[in-house]
Amino acid sequence: MVWDKMRLEQLRAEFSDASGGEIFDEKFRKVAEKIISKSGTRLAPYAGVPTFLSAPYMQVAADKPDFGNLQVAITGIPMDLGVTNRPGSRFGPRALRAIERIGPYNHVLGTAPVFDLRVADIGDAPFQSRYRLELSHDDIEKRIGQIVDAGVVPLSVGGDHSITHPILKAVGRKEPVGLIHIDAHCDTSGAFDQTKFHHGGPFRNAVLDGVLDPTRTIQIGIRGSAEYLWEFSYKSGMTVIHAEDLSGMGMEAVIAKAKSIVGDGPTYLSFDIDSLDPSFAPGTGTPEVGGLTTREVLELIRGLKGINLVGGDVVEVAPQYDATTNTAHAGAQVLFEILSLMVFSPSIGKR
Repeated sequence: MVWDKMRLEQLRAEFSDASGGEIFDEKFRKVAEKIISKSGTRLAPYAGVPTFLSAPYMQVAADKPDFGNLQVAITGIPMDLGVTNRPGSRFGPRALRAIERIGPYNHVLGTAPVFDLRVADIGDAPFQSRYRLELSHDDIEKRIGQIVDAGVVPLSVGGDHSITHPILKAVGRKEPVGLIHIDAHCDTSGAFDQTKFHHGGPFRNAVLDGVLDPTRTIQIGIRGSAEYLWEFSYKSGMTVIHAEDLSGMGMEAVIAKAKSIVGDGPTYLSFDIDSLDPSFAPGTGTPEVGGLTTREVLELIRGLKGINLVGGDVVEVAPQYDATTNTAHAGAQVLFEILSLMVFSPSIGKR
């Protein structure tokens, strides 16, 4: 292409008087038609009442809930009674809601998921008590069970990682699910300090409850000084990929391995923000150096396009340990990527 005065005049004729909503490329025009109003404006990211990913808010009763025709329900689970170190992820849902300008278009996956799915922020899971861990888990299982029973897919924002156990009890109640677990820790340790319901053991609990298939489980990004606690992962048949192995394997190989492990069956995706190196996400309860970069995480998640997702979560964002809000920003972006994957999930597309 030669740049000259004629080319300049052609561009002026086409674009000088074009509005923000006037897009000539057919692919991009189809996206813009969903997002930009006829008057040429779109929602200001800093205005209005904050919701997850700027999805519509839908109030759903605690008892006798009505989810309408939703395909995906995003719910906050502000509970961190299961932490073994730094508390604070109870503030995670609020922090992710407050992050502006995530999406609406995913240029890699080619979707604007809030517009391509019937999705809403249904608020936070209702809790009977802010003090009792086991009772909180019962409340989480009840709420996620309501979502699943309505034929809707849950996408949850924690909260500490112990919340994933009651979520899996609801999602895997009829059939054990597979799992793609991105984390610094395997979270398959046993009971200590008089409880097994802490954030270091949800996936052991889920396997023993019969709701998680360990042979269809892959754990990615594992590292740190707690390796001696994770024997259950190996004994049960889970596949563990340590952070130290990622560079040698390459992300394409990791993605291929994950897809081969979960196959075509129902699969849950659980993302712990501490899978990221603390240089990217310091605001978490148990930071571990040597983690993934944000670019690696985005490549990994986007590479999972087409898996049969039946639920997902983002957990362990503790915003008070990060004055920059980078941790919450990364968590909100990952939430957006998981929702984008759901556009292509075979089971969700049928709803």
